[in-house]
Amino acid sequence: MPAPLDEFPVHQTPLSMARVASSDRNFYDRYYFNAHDRTGDVFVVTGYGVYPNLGVKDAFVTVGRRGRHTTVRLSDAFDAANDDRLNPAVGAYRIEVKEPLNELRVVCDASDQGIAMDLTWRGSFPAVDEEPHVLLRDGRVILDAQRFAQVGTWEGTLNVEGTDYAVTPDTWLGTRDRSWGIRPSGEAEPPGRAAAERDPDGGMWWTYVPLRFEDFAIIVIVQEEPDGTRTLNQATRVWPAATGRRPEQLGWPEFDIEYASGTRNPVRATLRMKDLTGKPVVVEVEPLGHVVLNCGPGYGMDPTWTHGQWRGRDWSEGVVVDTANDEAAAGRAKFSIIDHVARATCDGAEGWGLFEHGCLGRHDPSGFADFTSVAP
Repeated sequence: MPAPLDEFPVHQTPLSMARVASSDRNFYDRYYFNAHDRTGDVFVVTGYGVYPNLGVKDAFVTVGRRGRHTTVRLSDAFDAANDDRLNPAVGAYRIEVKEPLNELRVVCDASDQGIAMDLTWRGSFPAVDEEPHVLLRDGRVILDAQRFAQVGTWEGTLNVEGTDYAVTPDTWLGTRDRSWGIRPSGEAEPPGRAAAERDPDGGMWWTYVPLRFEDFAIIVIVQEEPDGTRTLNQATRVWPAATGRRPEQLGWPEFDIEYASGTRNPVRATLRMKDLTGKPVVVEVEPLGHVVLNCGPGYGMDPTWTHGQWRGRDWSEGVVVDTANDEAAAGRAKFSIIDHVARATCDGAEGWGLFEHGCLGRHDPSGFADFTSVAP
């Protein structure tokens, strides 16, 4: 049977829109958003994804407040032929695309589980494509994804565990991305050779820094292997749409990240880039409040829930994790990518955005020899 989307001229393969081109179980299609009031005291991270080959769709909202992570998770069956993908929704969560690539509304009516929000996103600068991201392990593709990113403002209402926050665009900023392709999703696959021959000193270094300044945006995304070899590299400056200027490449960013002693928690970072004329572009970043992505949002090694996991039909739950005082959560955070609210300066201009960072295991350029190494 055809799917409703088959009525539109959007096909990319000789398949019905009810099917994705890849039969890989890990195919996914996801939204990610964050929102903050620049202080770092309250930080919203939320997302929605569909996993057509797993038959699952899900969403989450996590609000971090000084280490307390309040999370709502929702999941249900996904019917690729009949789900209205022009109106993404699961349970009490929905996304309304008001104007593609510019204005979206994100709603979660789950006050009984800790969070109620009705937020409208407006892009401040054009969305930009990121470089395709491909990773292989033992000859198998484990990540093959495409993403676009954007910085913008938020407006609406937010209530967390009975506390109201007035969200106004003069104060509340954020970043978002859309990604799709293949990445590990759902229940864990048999470990096989990858576990038997795992490098005990292996690791990953990841840094994603989308920043909104008044007159431009900067988006940096880098991943490195333990020896410092880059598997993903992009640095772009984005200008207002009205200027007609194309996104500007900023070359090969160099990082100087200072970690708190005895940890791998970043306390400041310097990003050094160059524009196309060779002029230095230097960004100083101060990480503020944060959300640990494996303590509620379901990324990485979250032992309680992960994206694409089957939990039954019309499933939802509210979870609170105290990352500051819960020893198990604090231990898990050491092996997580962490999203930080970021204050930044660039050539005298002040900006705000996201400093997403994870340095896991060995990373020679940072001086970390293995998973137990920390800053002196």
